Amino acid sequence: MKTLQQKLVATLGILGCAVALNAAEPADIIKTKCQACHGANMEKQALGKSKITNTMTEEEIKNDLLGYKAKTLNHFGLGATMWGQAAALSDEEIDALAKYIPTLKK
Repeated sequence: MKTLQQKLVATLGILGCAVALNAAEPADIIKTKCQACHGANMEKQALGKSKITNTMTEEEIKNDLLGYKAKTLNHFGLGATMWGQAAALSDEEIDALAKYIPTLKK
């Protein structure tokens, strides 16, 4: 007979896998959410104002996306736009984007 702790660990493991499976691929997120303003390779300044995202570090990207998701960041007056975009991202997707975007630098 499994203990309550063993059942809980098993359940959390299954839920963790389900969350990971639901996370979108970074390339798909960029295509659907980012490229209209930042370019397909994240090489453009959004609305002529933002940093060029693919030149940022993984840490900078992650911190900015988390700040926009929390609605505590408003770089270049683009907060309202980015708040809506970042709100739908999971923490796993933010991590994946932060790792992926710097690889798009040409």
